[in-house]
Amino acid sequence: MEWVVKIGGSLFPEYALNLARKLVGKDVMIVCGGGDLANQIREYHEKIDLSPSTGHWSAILCMDILGMLLADKVPGSEAVKSLEEAQKVTDKGKLPVLIPSMLLQELDPLEHSWRVTSDSISLYISHLLKAKLLIATDVDGIYTHSPSEDGAQFIKEISAKKLLTFGETSLDESFAELLLGYKTSSYVVNGKHPERVLSILDGQSSISTFIGGD
Repeated sequence: MEWVVKIGGSLFPEYALNLARKLVGKDVMIVCGGGDLANQIREYHEKIDLSPSTGHWSAILCMDILGMLLADKVPGSEAVKSLEEAQKVTDKGKLPVLIPSMLLQELDPLEHSWRVTSDSISLYISHLLKAKLLIATDVDGIYTHSPSEDGAQFIKEISAKKLLTFGETSLDESFAELLLGYKTSSYVVNGKHPERVLSILDGQSSISTFIGGD
């Protein structure tokens, strides 16, 4: 498996389905974010003070749900629950969509907090596979501050060490720490433009942010 592509929940459904259809036949495994479902869990957490573990696992189940929905609607894709199953699906020329809760419950590698979201989970999975990681989201990449604010500047390349000082961006707070620990790298790309994602997968340049973990 060459790539893990995390499709952010903010892209679901239309943009996520469109991007996934373009990835069929590529040497890729998809991991879906939890989207509005996970955001609702976070709101419940704020209102009724869920335990960290309950919030963590509930949000991961939201990733399961969106993965199942995406696999159902993309011809040539197949929902998988293990990395071994993902490889078998890839060998058949199909696109594996990981349903991650069972794998994560078995290994339980990450802290149980809202600092960890599907971003860090996708990074961990790419680390297990020794695969490259691309995060497809609803913005072009990393900015100096929120792109909705005046004066936000787009960053083409940044080190994980520098990203640590940013707090939560379009990526979760633990992402940069893990990137440093794994000594790997990642791209952040706007998934509303599938051609940008495909360019990166094919080794070409595109509008994106490259995050180096060294």
